[in-house]
Amino acid sequence: MANTVSQIQIREIEKISELKTVEELQREIWGCSDLEVLPSLVLIPLLEIGGVLLGAFDSEQLVGFALGFPGVADGRLTLHSDMLAVKKEYRSHNVGFKLKLAQRESALAKGIDRITWTFDPLQSRNAHLNFAKLGVTADRYRINYYGETSSFLHRAGTDRLWVTWHLNSERVKKLLHNASTPRNDCRGVPPWAPAGSESSTLPQTDSPTPATVLLEVGDKDDPVNNNRPFDNEAIIEIPQDINRILTDDMELAVRWREATRQAFTAAIDAGLSVHEFYRPGKNERNVGRYLLLRNPQLGF
Repeated sequence: MANTVSQIQIREIEKISELKTVEELQREIWGCSDLEVLPSLVLIPLLEIGGVLLGAFDSEQLVGFALGFPGVADGRLTLHSDMLAVKKEYRSHNVGFKLKLAQRESALAKGIDRITWTFDPLQSRNAHLNFAKLGVTADRYRINYYGETSSFLHRAGTDRLWVTWHLNSERVKKLLHNASTPRNDCRGVPPWAPAGSESSTLPQTDSPTPATVLLEVGDKDDPVNNNRPFDNEAIIEIPQDINRILTDDMELAVRWREATRQAFTAAIDAGLSVHEFYRPGKNERNVGRYLLLRNPQLGF
């Protein structure tokens, strides 16, 4: 597989046989029951009326897909990306990133300049893709969005950040341009990363005071809520690998859900939005760190 990842092809899924494989991937990747699988009988008319279903193919094998459908949000035509899935052995090879880029091209071709989706804010891998590589922002937090499901990924609840991808913003275009420009960096900073993103501190902002850390990862990977007042900037930390915690210590995973729910809702209700995600080293451990800002300049 490793030798063929660079040859992954992204194209639209249209064949009935491929739609059936999409059903199978939902079961495999999310561990959901048949009742919670979006069936091909729904996918067929969904595509007929403007839905976008893109597949990542290794030769003839479907190894990932992205599904979006058009709708109206805040009075604007929007493509909502409802599913993005990649087989486990193909993760960390930019397959999800390539699917999102193809989804962006499809949306723009339809005259749509905004894509929305939801994701679990405790999943650092997804946060990294969404904020650091794609340039989304988030100003909505949804509590228990999907309710109880059969998926093993949802054992600590289904809280979600609702993100918006402004496809033609200067912020997004700059990130995508940097991603396509190879760079030799002796510090090992990826070419798409904003300056300072892999360091132990956040980049300088316009605020005269440092951002308030609302929630941080303790020495035992436990959530430490600082209950500090904040103004225009705030930081929320998450553990690097919540899936390991879900397996090893469910009680701790639930504590993380409750702590992040409190921190995000407090900051967003106060008018801040999630703007960046970093993975700095902390005491020789990896953590994830969200930066929330008031009225960030996105360059529309």
